[in-house]
Amino acid sequence: MATAARTRTRLTTPLVAIVGRPNVGKSSLFNAMVGRREAITSDIAGTTRDRVTDAVEYRERRLLLVDTGGLVPEPDEEMEAQVASQVGAALAEADAVVFVVDVVAGATHADRAIAQRLRETSIPVILAANKVDGQRQEAFALEMHELAMGPPILVSAIHRTGIDDLFERVVDTLPPSSDEAQTGRLPRFAIVGRPNVGKSSIANAILGEERAIVSAVPGTTRDAVDGELRFEGREAVIVDTAGLRKRGAVAPGIERYSVLRAIRAIDDCDVAILVLDATEPATAQDLHIAGQVMEAFKGVVVAVNKADLLEGEGEEVDPRSARRTVLSRLHFMEYAPVVVTSATQGRGIDHLLRTAFAVYEERMAWTPPSRLMRVVMDAVGRHLPPKQGRRALKIYRVKQEAVGPPTFVFYCNNPSLMHFSYERYLENALRDAFGFEGNHLRLEFRGKGKLHVIGGHRTGRDAARNPPPQKRG
Repeated sequence: MATAARTRTRLTTPLVAIVGRPNVGKSSLFNAMVGRREAITSDIAGTTRDRVTDAVEYRERRLLLVDTGGLVPEPDEEMEAQVASQVGAALAEADAVVFVVDVVAGATHADRAIAQRLRETSIPVILAANKVDGQRQEAFALEMHELAMGPPILVSAIHRTGIDDLFERVVDTLPPSSDEAQTGRLPRFAIVGRPNVGKSSIANAILGEERAIVSAVPGTTRDAVDGELRFEGREAVIVDTAGLRKRGAVAPGIERYSVLRAIRAIDDCDVAILVLDATEPATAQDLHIAGQVMEAFKGVVVAVNKADLLEGEGEEVDPRSARRTVLSRLHFMEYAPVVVTSATQGRGIDHLLRTAFAVYEERMAWTPPSRLMRVVMDAVGRHLPPKQGRRALKIYRVKQEAVGPPTFVFYCNNPSLMHFSYERYLENALRDAFGFEGNHLRLEFRGKGKLHVIGGHRTGRDAARNPPPQKRG
């Protein structure tokens, strides 16, 4: 049985909130910074209603960017009041703020009011003067000095100019990274899922005490609550998070703050325990949360909870059948182990913990270089890489570059020739040979001055976790 000790939640990934009045280009700037279209953009003021978050890396610093709705100093409509509450939640969590203004419109009364509000906080603020598309706009930017927020960074979100200068200022503003060495860091298991699936009940069953409030009312947990545990001679940190609703269903105010904390907890964990309700497993929102975990390259264990409710109705819960049912929906996460639990009865909890520790060990495992090379070359020999016309992809060598997540670099002639289906084939070959159960593998393809990353963004903090290799057989 696990033993627990109290500790405070410690989130290490800096959060940068992008704020400003409506229609100054916040969402366009967010898209330019993350490198892809993520937030809805429109010429209609107030298009962005909900926060959008994404992780980026710059100068080996991992950041969480938050796009917010337009901040109205004195909201007089319900929607504007909700947006103001939402921005307030982002500011409550932010480590730095990018304050966006429109150089064409100049410094408006709303800009001045927002600047005054930001000056009343202790959060570092970077002023971004957007829509600078030429020398004329550069001259207009001088007017922004009257906001007393320091010299503005001149950017054009549409043309993606000045983005590097903005990142430089943001990273210089943040305190130095406080990541601990991997050898001295306890693994972190985040319990995630939609509301009312039994996350807090599982956390309490694991820790053996009433750490979180348990209620049948969805959304009872408002903050990320954590505790240290010792289980069968191993230690870890368990983090219970607030339920993640559909974006449009999140109420303004404290719930938005809670959801942001849950997103940060996912980004900071090693293994996510994704809790599903056995009475309605793998809903659309469950798949959305699973996608967040996968895109963050975290280890995952799926817990099908409330099995006692089905048994009370005369249905028998077979673990193999439950796994088939869940993974038929989570088809993009076929590597995930599935554990059937009943938190209220304490069933399956020990198996859940053993599985989570096993997934963490797989996450931190190194492969023997010679065997890795042999496995990949054998796979290439069985199935040749794809061609585009007369051009064919050639893989010269492969190495494991990092753990946490397992990262493999393939050196080839032209990374752009890599097709997702062949990437999946190579990933399956690695899994057949080395396991990596519960882990999303990161594959990178490098050529002459080119880099092609499969599966999402490079993660700076995760990729930096490289203890001395401990080879596996």
